Amino acid sequence: MTGVDMPEKFDVAVVGAGPAGTTAALVLARSGLNVALFEASEYPGGKNMFGGVLWFSKELNDLVPEFWREAPIERYINGNLITFLTPNSSFTLDFRTETFMAPPYNSFALLRSKFDRWYAEKAEEAGALLIPETVVDDVILEGDRIVGVQARREKGIVYADVVIAADGVNSLLARKAGLREEFSPDDFAVSAKELLALPSETIEERFKLGENEGVANLFVGWSTKGVEGAGFLYTNKASISLGVVVKLSSVYRNKVSVADLLDGFKGHPHVKNLLSGAELKEYSGHVLPEGGVKSLPLLYGEGILVAGDAAGLTCSTGVTLQGMNFAIASGYAAAEAVKRAKERGDFSKESLKYYQKLLEESFVLKDLRTFRNAPDFLSSPRLYETYPEIICRVAEKMYMVNGAPRKRLLRIIAEEIRDGVAWTGLAKDILKGARGL
Repeated sequence: MTGVDMPEKFDVAVVGAGPAGTTAALVLARSGLNVALFEASEYPGGKNMFGGVLWFSKELNDLVPEFWREAPIERYINGNLITFLTPNSSFTLDFRTETFMAPPYNSFALLRSKFDRWYAEKAEEAGALLIPETVVDDVILEGDRIVGVQARREKGIVYADVVIAADGVNSLLARKAGLREEFSPDDFAVSAKELLALPSETIEERFKLGENEGVANLFVGWSTKGVEGAGFLYTNKASISLGVVVKLSSVYRNKVSVADLLDGFKGHPHVKNLLSGAELKEYSGHVLPEGGVKSLPLLYGEGILVAGDAAGLTCSTGVTLQGMNFAIASGYAAAEAVKRAKERGDFSKESLKYYQKLLEESFVLKDLRTFRNAPDFLSSPRLYETYPEIICRVAEKMYMVNGAPRKRLLRIIAEEIRDGVAWTGLAKDILKGARGL
């Protein structure tokens, strides 16, 4: 559709057909507004590496009731696992509940290359004009107000009352609009991921799953070899999404390759067994925001709103990483703010400030504020080296029988903590954890 003729003026130009942008386009198109939805890839999701978890989204369910019945969901997640790794050991906490296997479900494994395409079709059906294979390079200004965008195509100047920037973590438009300062490596994480084909029967047998059930497995410790971050594994219908996500600043400090970290993670005996017989289908990389509420850009300006990853709206607690449901909620809020502005005929910064109010009232900014200290807690190097070692050594000694007298569990734990970390360091991490989580 790169040759599609565009009208000279739209009510709204949405840049980025990910969850945030598509949600905004869908809501606005259903309200009768004339919406252009720009996507840089050949089709929505075409360049997205995400193979992970969508946590339940009330906004998505409002737009597409019981969306899981028709959306390309891979599996319903009923198992949440945390595995601590040392070079030759592993210790897993495995939580499963049938509660998460009943509608409306708690979370879903999916592949964005499929989901984004399906979701954008919903926006098109509502009347939004999808314009794929089109990069948007700049905003158009009249005085200090944004009145459109400059797309990289013939007749690329597109006017609109409002621009919604949902153009991803490196949001060019947010910077062009003066809403975001220069990036800091502390505010971002980088991920490398592989998609590995494995028969559904094998997945279900290996991970102890019923049909349509899935697990989300977080790996801490040797999975990133001391670099701030974690490994992850998600079960899809007939594939495994496996990868590492690490703090960008920590990668620089440790002078490591993210690809090498992923290769090492795959080679761990525990992970290697889980992947036995799997065939590599895709390899991809991605940068994601992880600075929390302290690193958010300005979310609105004269004629512009910023949503999803472009606004830094992800929430990492160390146990869960939520982004897609935050993106959908922010796209929904952006659309509601634009609808209100349209009714008033006022697209000024003061009018669009309503978007911030909606986010303040929703779980989005409330959760980000609740876990505002999580990034500080997650920066402790002991989380990635010392504590996984202690946990695995305690388990080893607890189960070992070698003819020597056995020690009580509490004594083993006390000795390992004493030898592995100063009590003051442990107390400091406990305090940070309490504040962060």
